[in-house]
Amino acid sequence: MRTNRAVALAGAVAFALALAEGAGAPAASAQDAVRRPGPCAAGQLCLWPKTGFRGQQQVAELAGIDIESCMALPAGVTAASLANRTGRPVTTYQSATCGETGEFDTYPSGSWVPESPYVVRAYKVWER
Repeated sequence: MRTNRAVALAGAVAFALALAEGAGAPAASAQDAVRRPGPCAAGQLCLWPKTGFRGQQQVAELAGIDIESCMALPAGVTAASLANRTGRPVTTYQSATCGETGEFDTYPSGSWVPESPYVVRAYKVWER
């Protein structure tokens, strides 16, 4: 009985260590299994209108983004998947005015999101 517990404990520790190692690798996850798209360079927020990084890619350069300001997507443009390579956290909003009464989520830099849980209409890039 102790041998079974020791084996189970060793397996649980190995699993936890594997999870911890994987947590430090941005984009090395099930998200990558979907399909990593073409380029989304460092310093960019890349948005796609369809899930799975499909459709006409929209790119926002960190140099052209007002930090901590609501950046609405152009009229008629929405996003269903995104990649955050800005080096800063990015919050995406269902509301075009960054209203917090709708859905919103914050993604750390290095995030590849193949399917947003809502239609993205605006975003904010945070200082840190």
